[in-house]
This record gives sequence, structure tokens and C-alpha cells, in this order.
Amino acid sequence: MNKRKTGAAYEQAAGYYLEQQGYVILQYNYRCRVGEIDLVAKDGDCLVFCEVKYRKTGGSGSPLEAVDFRKQQRIFRCAQYYMMEKRLGDIPCRFDVVGIEGARVTLIKNAFDGG
Repeated sequence: MNKRKTGAAYEQAAGYYLEQQGYVILQYNYRCRVGEIDLVAKDGDCLVFCEVKYRKTGGSGSPLEAVDFRKQQRIFRCAQYYMMEKRLGDIPCRFDVVGIEGARVTLIKNAFDGG
């Protein structure tokens, strides 16, 4: 499988996992001119922008460590674009990260602040 197909498969798996946690998936792979967000979901009244990272093993570091400051800033700008495009106004939102390492799934709610 190429990287794009692999990524899409694990994003689907993460979406399924989040649904089991009570999230409602609104969109997979939101793309705009400033970047891409893997999953956009609702968790209660909160809009959630979620980054999914997969590692086959821990040899290349934790998948959660791969969401560095630069990546966080790109996700934040993309989330702002999403909110503007959808005319969502001032609703609560947060940034979660789903790390998948082998068969283990780790969810970090409110993993980073925007801006």
C-alpha cells in the first residue's frame, strides 16, 4: 500500500475509534489552501480538529511526538479557515491527536492550543 492509502486506512480506523468514544465524525480529510485536517468531529458541544499519526513500531519515535509545533500551527490555521468557510462563528473547539502504534490507539484530548 502506498502512504496515502495507508494514511486513509488509519484515518478511517481512528474515526471508528472516536465514534466508539462518542464523537460524531463530520468530515475526513478537510483540505484548504493552508493545509489539511485528518478528521473534523463533534464531541458534545465541542468542535474537534483531530490529527491522526500512525507508526508501525516505536522505532521512529512515538506517533504523538510527530505533531510538532510547526504541524500544530498548520492545523490551527486550517481550522480557522474551516470555521470561516462553514460560518461557524464562536463555538468551542479543541485539537485532539490520535496516535496509532501497531494495534494500540492513544487519544489525547486537547493535545495543544491554537495560535
